[in-house]
Amino acid sequence: MDNNERNRENQRNRDDDFSIGEMLIRVLVTAIVVAIAAYFTPGFTIDGIWSLLLAAVVIGVLDHLVQRFTGVNASPFGKGIAGFLVAAIILYVTKYIVPGFNISIWGAIIGALVIGVVDAIMPGRAM
Repeated sequence: MDNNERNRENQRNRDDDFSIGEMLIRVLVTAIVVAIAAYFTPGFTIDGIWSLLLAAVVIGVLDHLVQRFTGVNASPFGKGIAGFLVAAIILYVTKYIVPGFNISIWGAIIGALVIGVVDAIMPGRAM
């Protein structure tokens, strides 16, 4: 086994090991970033704190599933156009899962841009 294979195996093991604390921090950061995006994005509203927290969980789960099955990271600016489109789609799909989370198609596109900018400024990984 060469170094590249060992590094990939170590990365997979780290990706599979999430603690409850890390998950809570990730949901909180996602909620903050989504709230900021909703504030600055026309066509993007969230009715309350519970909708925001549930949306953060749903976005995290959808991001994890997309990354797990396709390998595409949904960071709007970190992975180019594919990451940007996946982030917009995840935002739009969340509309159908979370009550009180309302977003238009243009709102999802603009929201993905705003999330990308906020994600670049804030430490940690939002989506």
